[in-house]
Amino acid sequence: MLETDKLFAGSIPENYDRYMVPLIFEPFAVDIAQRAAALSPGAVLEIAAGTGVVTRALAPRLSPDASYVVTDLNQPMLDYAASRQTPDSRIEWRQADAMALPFEDAAFDLVCCQFGAMFFPNRTSAYREARRVLKPGGRFLFNVWDRIEENVFADDVTNALARIFPDDPPRFLARTPHGYHDKVLIRRELEDAGFSDVTIETRAEQSCASSPRLPAVAYCQGTVLRSEIEARDAGKLDAATDYAASAIADRHGNGEVAAKIQAYVIMAVA
Repeated sequence: MLETDKLFAGSIPENYDRYMVPLIFEPFAVDIAQRAAALSPGAVLEIAAGTGVVTRALAPRLSPDASYVVTDLNQPMLDYAASRQTPDSRIEWRQADAMALPFEDAAFDLVCCQFGAMFFPNRTSAYREARRVLKPGGRFLFNVWDRIEENVFADDVTNALARIFPDDPPRFLARTPHGYHDKVLIRRELEDAGFSDVTIETRAEQSCASSPRLPAVAYCQGTVLRSEIEARDAGKLDAATDYAASAIADRHGNGEVAAKIQAYVIMAVA
């Protein structure tokens, strides 16, 4: 992962929430929220919350006396998440680095994270922090994307951009969001951090959009891929988006489009 892979700033948070969340994140957020709520946690910490899709799904499912601390490293993403959330006295918003959580030991029953682990500079260290703030027997619940070939629109966009920029193809999607899919490695890093009873479940969903342009805009303008495109040619963002949309249309049609997305859902016990 490059340092720039973490820079969700400018118009990216709004475009991310407008396009990426309904395209790929909402079904997995509902799944994470259901699994989390089934544990009946009294104190919840969410790390790498992004624009708050899990927060919006989980908060209504928690008990009235639960506490819910929502964090992200990226303040613009966290600010956007807070702006989208219904006022809720149980929720505390805090900027926080998953590598150095500003919380006491054994403070939470559950730590959850949706599609954030891929961005941790040192995952084992982040996992140790998650375990440190969990009570004995507490759960760490998170998900990560499977390889890019199992996530069709992301693969379509990546391959299209490689044709536009053949000498230096933008590889953000393959490198980082879809770069942490080795189940043996995931299990080993969690166990090295002190977790036990690690379960890893493969879960497939459908990514649906009303037109081929929506996934193209989502990936090209609602993720750090936008910064990669602009770094290669600042004037080519719209043309690159159009080309990606054409590539999706060529493969999936010009009307409503749908394609597979796939992730791993991981649970570990502190």
